[in-house]
This record gives sequence, structure tokens and C-alpha cells, in this order.
Amino acid sequence: MTVTISGDGLSIEQIAAVVGGAEVQVTADPGVRDRMERSRQVIRTAIERGEPVYGVSTLFGAMADRHVGPDQLVELQRLALWQHKTAAGPRLPEPDVRAAMLLRANSLLKGASGIRLEIVERYVTFLNARAAPHVHQRGSIGASGDLVPLSYIAGAVLGLDRSFLVDHEGETLDALSALERLGLAPLELQPKEGLALNNGTGACTGIAANAVDRAIDLVAVGFGVHALVVQALLGTDQSFAPFVHASKPHPGQVWTAATMAGLVRGSSTVRHEEGGDRDRPAGELIQDRYSLRCLPQFAGPIVDGLTLVKRQIEIEANSANDNPLIDPDRGEILHTGNFLGQYTGVAMDQLRYHLGLMAKHLDVQIALLMAPEFSHGLSPSLVGNPDGMNVGLKSLQIAGNQLMPLMTFYGQSIVDRFPTHAEQFNQNVNSQAMNSANLARESLDVFTHFMAVALFCAVQAVELRAQLTTGSYDARGVLSPATRALYVAAREAASGPPSSERPLLWNDMDQIVQPMVEGLIDALAKGGPILASVGEVDQSLRAHSPWECR
Repeated sequence: MTVTISGDGLSIEQIAAVVGGAEVQVTADPGVRDRMERSRQVIRTAIERGEPVYGVSTLFGAMADRHVGPDQLVELQRLALWQHKTAAGPRLPEPDVRAAMLLRANSLLKGASGIRLEIVERYVTFLNARAAPHVHQRGSIGASGDLVPLSYIAGAVLGLDRSFLVDHEGETLDALSALERLGLAPLELQPKEGLALNNGTGACTGIAANAVDRAIDLVAVGFGVHALVVQALLGTDQSFAPFVHASKPHPGQVWTAATMAGLVRGSSTVRHEEGGDRDRPAGELIQDRYSLRCLPQFAGPIVDGLTLVKRQIEIEANSANDNPLIDPDRGEILHTGNFLGQYTGVAMDQLRYHLGLMAKHLDVQIALLMAPEFSHGLSPSLVGNPDGMNVGLKSLQIAGNQLMPLMTFYGQSIVDRFPTHAEQFNQNVNSQAMNSANLARESLDVFTHFMAVALFCAVQAVELRAQLTTGSYDARGVLSPATRALYVAAREAASGPPSSERPLLWNDMDQIVQPMVEGLIDALAKGGPILASVGEVDQSLRAHSPWECR
């Protein structure tokens, strides 16, 4: 697969493809190349006329009242990068570095930044060679863009100094050695180019794009887990009846109801009451508890929120977001604020919040499965062998009870906690987008572990339900067609193929749960069997619009 970048139309899915190793090429559209060259000419003309231009003939930020002489313009661009070699903290993971490089290159192709095409092509060369500059997680407040992390990328790609480092083919090289290996020479910056490279939102938005892609995958699995739970608890399909949701047509609610109806259709354990029938013995509640009955109403805002976040990150990924911006059609240089990562920061705050809500909802479902008062005949704590000295999934539920509060903790906002005095009060509003995006990545690590716990519980529950229904622990005979693949993928990842004789966990002392959960975590990886089993839900979620009912 090859992804062509042009400054427009780059999707979350294309970013994920490049992060995963897809080739990148710069568009051959002459209009894109012409705009880039004309924007450079605007800068050259301003210099020739002696016009003051921020970051070209002045210093930076609150020191922009200090002018720089014509003989210092090139050195000023080196300073733009060098002064920001102030990062700290853990290394940024390579997938996030690749996304950041891609987004910066794509943004520069809009032709509003006054930079040579040659530099964009060099970023593409690094991407295609899988050469990843060393970047750190801490140092950006997402105000004047991601100055610090983007400076580390630019310094490495240009060969600014040997202190900039690059990982390539399993080795760590200094920037000049990396360039030599790739057949490149160091590049000297021209006026505006240093600022064009580090004054943008590519780092925080690159992390965010990866987070959105991962979140969609895991949320799709989450709906599959909900469907397994509904079947294990003898839930009703009436909760997903079209009339109900046409009466309250929030797009996410309608989508969730239709998706859940499709996921449980054909199950032999679901109560088929969509038409208004009742199939409840005396002494039972005539309706499901809220976590089942209100599933579309509860999850609908998550669906709408997640897809809105996706759209916002895609817009940011295709924006010109440095300062100043150059309008090559009018020959104007505009001092602006597109570098503020507010959309990315708020989007990542919202993403973490929505993931926390989904984790809390699934945690409630697990609690129903574990409690015989609510599970319609399942064993306490989903004990496998009732004749032995077993406590089942009691400890695994406790593990989930640690993870869920952590998810909701990560769901707290950070964008509203910005300092108002940053950089001599110049950056007196700032987005904290880098913090927000890094927290999203951390939240997704926890969510992956939690999803493995939820899947384990759901598989054990449907196998116990299958045995009560048919005498066999192999749940394929009772599950809906749409959830069988998820069940089999999860079962095989945890312990092997389904068995008619025993559920996933039988005798506590004969099995260790930890490696089974780890097997599920591994199978939840991108391209793994569990994600493949919910592919239709995943694709539908990616195509959902929070503004349109279907």
C-alpha cells in the first residue's frame, strides 16, 4: 500500500497504515508544488523590502520586538530548532514519531509555510526508510505548536548536529551518520524554514491519530463483549427495537441499537421480544436491568463522541498550523494562531472520558455475570467446576475493579489546567494537547488490559450458559452468528479452541489465569484475530456520522 500526501484528505486509517509501514509518496500535483514555491517567494519579497516578519526577521515569542539583521536570517532558523532542545521524560514510541513526521510533512504541502519541497521529501525518505528520530514525551504545551518534539525531528532529519539521534534498522545513530546511511547530506535552513518545521501541532495530533485508531478498534471489541454478555444473561432484544430508537433518534443511540440487534440476532439464549412479546417466568423482572436495557442510550454518546473526535483529528491533520502563514494567492503574510492545539487537546480529553464510560459500563456487566442473584443461574464468580474447591473469576473481577477506576481517572480533563504565564505571558493560553494525547495513549494501554479481562469473563459466562442450555460447554451452538468468531478468537487466544467438556477456567489450581489474560492482550493487537472478528462493527463505527441518523 502507498499513501499519497498532498496537504488534504489524509485519514486516520491512512495515518495508521503509514505508522504500520506503508510507503509514502508526495503528490505529483503541480498545483501543490506551485503553491509551495509561491509562498517561498512571498517570504523572499518581504525580506528584500525590509518588512518585519515574525520569526524571519525577528526573535521569537515575547521577544518578537527584537529584530535580526539580514546576515543573521539563516542562523536564526538554526536557533529556532536549537533553542528547543529541552525535552525530558520517556522516549516517544516510534509509532507516534512516525505519525508526527507524516503530519508535519502533510501540513507543509498546503503551501502556506514558506518551505522547500525538498525538506518535505526528506521527511518522506525517513518514513520510507523506517528511520525514527529520538523524541521525548515531555516539553510541549501545545501552544505555539509542539516546538520541542518537532525540533527534535527536524534537527535529526536536517542533520543539524550529532546530538540529534535516529533509530534505524535496530541501531541508534547520530543524525549525521543516519543521513550518510540514507545517502543524504545535511541541509542548511533558509528563512522561515526552521519555524515552519517546529511551529505546528504534528506531534500531539500524530499521537492523537494513533489513539483514535486504537480506540475505535477497542470500542468495536467492547460492543462484541456487550453482545456476549446479553446472551450469557438471557437478555432481551427488545432493548434494541427500531421503534424505541426512532422515538429518540440520537445518531449514536440509533447506531448502537442497530449494531447490537445485529450482533445478537439468531442467538438461542436471547429473549426474542422485539415485537412486544414477553418471555419471562413468574417471579422474574419483566424487563432487563439498566446496563442491558439502556445500552443504546448509554453507549450512544460514546459512539457520537468518538466519531466526532475522529473527524476533528482528521481536520487538524490536514491543516496549516504554523505561524506566520503565507497566502500565496494574495502575497500576504499573516500572523495567526493556528498552532494552538486546542482541538487536539480537547478531543483527547473527550476520548479518555468516553473510554472511561465504556470501561465503567462493561465493569457493571461483569458484576452481573459474577453475582448469582442477577445471572439467571450462572455459578457464583463464574466458577467452572462446581464440585471442586474453586472460587472462579473472583480475583479477575478484582483486577478489573482496579483498572476501571484508573480509566475514569484518566478521563479527567487536563486542557483546562493550563498555566497563564507561559513564556513571558506570551503563550498565556495554551492547549496542553501533548499532555492530553500522551494520557490518551496511557489510557488505551489500560483499556486493552481491561478489555482482556472483560473478554475472559464473557467467554467463561457464555460457556457456562451453553452448558446449562445444551449440556455442552462449547458455546458456538447457542451464540448468534455475529458473535461466534469473536468467541472463538478470544477462546483460542486464552487457552485453545472451545471444548464441549470444560469451560475456559475449570479447576482453579490446575490453571493460571495470568498467561491466559496475556494471551488475550496479545490477540487484541492491531491485525490480530480478535479485532478481525469484529471487523464489520469496526468499519461501521469508522463510517458513522454523529450528525446523521441512518
